[in-house]
Amino acid sequence: MERLSRKIKLNGNIFHYMESGNLAAPTIVALHSLGTSSDSWEQVAARLGDSYRFLALDQRGHGDSARTKNYSFEEMCEDLFQFVNELKLDKFILLGHSMGGTVSYLFAQKYASRLEKLIIVDTPPPFPESFKEIPPKPDYPLPFDWNVFQSIMTQLNEPNPEWWEQLPIISTPTLIIGGADSNIPQDKLREVAELIPNCEFVSIEGAGHRVHHDRIEEFLNSIVEFFGRL
Repeated sequence: MERLSRKIKLNGNIFHYMESGNLAAPTIVALHSLGTSSDSWEQVAARLGDSYRFLALDQRGHGDSARTKNYSFEEMCEDLFQFVNELKLDKFILLGHSMGGTVSYLFAQKYASRLEKLIIVDTPPPFPESFKEIPPKPDYPLPFDWNVFQSIMTQLNEPNPEWWEQLPIISTPTLIIGGADSNIPQDKLREVAELIPNCEFVSIEGAGHRVHHDRIEEFLNSIVEFFGRL
């Protein structure tokens, strides 16, 4: 299935995204993890393309999108808001992995009326016990801005408690997909699922943090079953 590379101007910055699938079908907007890009969704987009329009955004500082002065989960959330407004998407399905999952939680807390469904892949909102050392910058070229890595890691290590406190206000039907072999504590994902009123949780055996790469069949089955129950 053809994937179209597109550019769009958001808040004065140029962003890149990939578009594929059935343009007349419901829209999925996908957000990638820290240090990756829209390409991380290529297999998922190909498999869902018959039934959905699939838009995978390169978030600021990543892929072919703008390198900006500031980076934060909140700014990425506003980038997404501008993105869907520019494309005139009144309602859509939001799919976020890792960093993109945290951005998705924030979007669902602030702009729930825009969402049909929310799918989070192997991430809870950042929590204090998840502290990680920020490594030195590698001495080889990177496909992302190192400043975004430092900024997001700082937020992960100094999380805003409101991100957890506001989980119960998410009204969107939500699916959280974890990887049973992930470094992300699955009990934290279960805790999130219990706080969001209309939320399902599944942990896929044999999958690590990159669930949609490690076990794509089980990943897609979980999504299709979730859609079918709504």
